[in-house]
Amino acid sequence: MSAPGTAPRWNHNLHYHPLVLAAVPSHARTALDVGTGDGLLAADLRRRVPHVVGIDVDADVLTRAQENDPHVAWVRGDVMAAPFAPASFDVVASIATLHHLPDTAEGLRRLADLTAPGGTLVVIGLARSTGPRDIPWEVAGVVQHQVLSRTRNYWEHTAPTSWQRPHTYTEVRAAAREVLPGVRWRRLPLWRYALVWSRGAEPTTDEVQAKRFAT
Repeated sequence: MSAPGTAPRWNHNLHYHPLVLAAVPSHARTALDVGTGDGLLAADLRRRVPHVVGIDVDADVLTRAQENDPHVAWVRGDVMAAPFAPASFDVVASIATLHHLPDTAEGLRRLADLTAPGGTLVVIGLARSTGPRDIPWEVAGVVQHQVLSRTRNYWEHTAPTSWQRPHTYTEVRAAAREVLPGVRWRRLPLWRYALVWSRGAEPTTDEVQAKRFAT
């Protein structure tokens, strides 16, 4: 999102908005942006999904987000305790937020619980590099940052940040595979990873009865 007549803004998180948007199911009517910050992902989701909620713990950043897009439902709170009904969002999305939560597995369980049957959970996150396998990604991140930050309109968001990453990429991947069966994991440049998980549709009444009859 940029002011008219200005170049599109870019940073590491904005870079991956298209990846999130590509995972939005065609039937999606509701979406939740967890750790919405300045609300730019929520605003992008709103162009595809009729009803979007952006949640963040910081009141100041939510005020700025609301000024930019009043059509999103902005909620101040902690997603782990927010009174959302289970399975209430067709899309649950989060960029650079999971590492703020106390426990990766519990955070993923909570986000999965909020995802509706047939819906999609998308997480773009940060983690710690620890070994030789991470070196090529670190180098790629540095090169890509140098090139893109010089050729695009680099913009620093106003939301509070934390670079404390308690879990490694390996640990996050293991937690995701444990909590989210069938999850798709991707390591990304610019010090990010992506998790995309689709929640299976609930069986119909006829399917449940047929299964009972068969057993």
